[in-house]
Formats: sequence, C-alpha cells, structure tokens
Amino acid sequence: MSIRFHIAALLSIVVNAVVFGIGAITVLSVPSLALEAKMLLPLCVATSLIVAPPISWWFAPRLRNRYWRQRTPTHV
Repeated sequence: MSIRFHIAALLSIVVNAVVFGIGAITVLSVPSLALEAKMLLPLCVATSLIVAPPISWWFAPRLRNRYWRQRTPTHV
C-alpha cells in the first residue's frame, strides 16, 4: 500500500467527522430541516461516509513534504 493510501486513510476519519458535523449543524439549525431530523441525520452519516474517502484521496498528496518543496519560492 502506498504512502498516499495511508495518509488518506488517516485523513478520512477527520474529513468524515467534519463533513458529518457540517451536515448535522445544518440539519439541526434550520427549523424546517429539524422537523425531519430523524430521516436527515442518518442521511448525513451515510453521505459523510461516502464523500470522505474521495476528498481524503484528493487531499493526501498535499500533506506530503515533497509537494511543498516544489512550490516554495527561493528567497532572493
């Protein structure tokens, strides 16, 4: 397994929590959505589980040191 996979696996947990938190706060903050919370909160859980791995896979290379070495300008 690649380094990217390991970083994405660890990052997926954090991304899952953030995506679920955004969805849960949205559902519970909007009064019209709060009435349907019994259906929408499990939907937030499922959505966050589906969306987290692709986001983590996209973000993982940006957490590697070699990504930043190429992008930092040289000091003049």
